[in-house]
Amino acid sequence: MAASALPKSVDAMLGLLSSRGYFAERSLATVTYLSLCMGRPLFLEGEAGVGKTEIAKVLSAALSRNLIRLQCYEGLDVASAVYEWNTAAQMIAIRLAEAAGDTDRGQLESDIFAERYLIKRPLLQALEPDVAGAPVLLIDELDRADEAFEAYLLEILSDFQVSIPEFGTVKAPQPPIVIITSNRTREIHDALKRRCLYHWVDYPSAERELAIVKSRVPGISAKLSEQVVRFVQALRDQDFYKAPGVAETIDWATALTELDARTLTPQVVGDTLGALLKYQDDIARMQGDALAKVLKEATNES
Repeated sequence: MAASALPKSVDAMLGLLSSRGYFAERSLATVTYLSLCMGRPLFLEGEAGVGKTEIAKVLSAALSRNLIRLQCYEGLDVASAVYEWNTAAQMIAIRLAEAAGDTDRGQLESDIFAERYLIKRPLLQALEPDVAGAPVLLIDELDRADEAFEAYLLEILSDFQVSIPEFGTVKAPQPPIVIITSNRTREIHDALKRRCLYHWVDYPSAERELAIVKSRVPGISAKLSEQVVRFVQALRDQDFYKAPGVAETIDWATALTELDARTLTPQVVGDTLGALLKYQDDIARMQGDALAKVLKEATNES
């Protein structure tokens, strides 16, 4: 499938995102548009569940580009993120060459370090030519990776190339569209941020969150969707260990729809709080009078 043309304006970017159910504020659409125009990585920070990862998925689908995702974690290294050699297959090739009496060491070394023995991980995959156009490279939750990997990533993002000692240099014919996300569990080094356009993705306004819920949970009633959004917005004003993100709002709205709920009641909210709050201390805090107060605000009861 041929890649779609990049949007020509911020308004076009807003339209492209909303066509895929992503209702972005104008500032986010602007920085995303500029990232595509300037060919710069987009660095998104914000609380978990506010839609940072989703924007990469939406761009991939809307632009008909392949999505390549690198999920970061503590201990992530080059072998897992960039490439490694298929040593088992190389050893078999060496044994077969020895059995056949091939003694040309130079030729053997050239053979076993051929591309067919190279296992390509996400970062290397993103640098390869793609008939669908430059892929969308999602480097998700970079703050979970070690600083050593962050330094290595900085080198790749500078020139969009990787040097493999035994193989050579792989350079992207066209730089990928890079989206980097962070939940800010630690600070990312300034050197990497300087190579990116930056945006803090905040919780959506009630109006925008309502549009998101109606788009993602089409079977929900107007009354219940409004109550759900008001309830979640009120929860974010509470002193929780982890306030619910948009992802949790969608999950809760879906759960309530599956239960055929028509309105929020103490019983149905109490039974489904686990879709919104993911820590027992937070759930325990939202009981009794605290729950009644937020529920009253959400349902506009006198």
